[in-house]
Amino acid sequence: MKTGNMFTKGALAILLSGGLLFTSCKKENSTASAEVEATVESTVSDTEADGAYDEVFNTTMGIGAEAGGEELGITAGAGVFAGRMANGDITGRVDSTQRCFTVTVFPQIRGVFPKTVTIDFGATGCLGRDGKVRKGKIVTVYTGPMRIPGSKATTEFVGYKVDSVQVQGIYQVENTSTSNNLSLTTKVINGQLTWDSGRWVKWTSTRTVIQVEGNGSPMFPLDDIFSITGGGRGENNRGTTWAHEITEPLIKKFTCRWISKGVIRFRVNNNTGLLNYGNGDCDNKATLTVNGRTVEITLPR
Repeated sequence: MKTGNMFTKGALAILLSGGLLFTSCKKENSTASAEVEATVESTVSDTEADGAYDEVFNTTMGIGAEAGGEELGITAGAGVFAGRMANGDITGRVDSTQRCFTVTVFPQIRGVFPKTVTIDFGATGCLGRDGKVRKGKIVTVYTGPMRIPGSKATTEFVGYKVDSVQVQGIYQVENTSTSNNLSLTTKVINGQLTWDSGRWVKWTSTRTVIQVEGNGSPMFPLDDIFSITGGGRGENNRGTTWAHEITEPLIKKFTCRWISKGVIRFRVNNNTGLLNYGNGDCDNKATLTVNGRTVEITLPR
């Protein structure tokens, strides 16, 4: 499951090209052009951060039988080893044909909490089926199985990198269910992505994730559909700061790689941008509208 969008690196080039289109087609004045460019830039940075921490959600919520026979996550281990099903394909993320990472659990006594799970990708790197190389460790402390209301998973990072990007901060997921529908609250606290080039993005967010379909089959995640609301703030090394808010709930299907519906509003100074994921179809298209100008974005696999 995702709590955000999938496009990060690929979208950077696409969105920046869109930004050039915005500023070059009809140059009204330098101030207006700068505001549009800043909005596009903030959207790129925000989606990069969202994608990085969303991957952590998929991994930590997919911890299954490897945890001493206990299902700690909510997707029966699919986030770690099996990957996702999308259009009939297995889209493994952390999984590797070489299984070059290790998972350790302490204590490995069934029913004893808190329980610490460490996923160690090693110092030299582990190539996943998604083509990304991961290094370092993801360390998560579970207060209980995440299917139980009140349980919380808190993740920290030890030298953790995905390709050339170091991931830092604290990532929390809490089961806040009060009905038959699974409800989770996710928080990124003091999040930061740092590229080898020196570029960085700082990010905080709070999201509410509600499972709207598939609640009756917790061990069969392929029918799961989630609704996501919330917002956050960010800044980058170029001095741009922004706030984002989900104005129309994001819809994420377990069987689709991408967010299929919903709108996120970005505010940069007095400028507003709307990122629209479409009408519910499972496709790799979204649109970004700034000051009445719209560009179509192709989301990468």
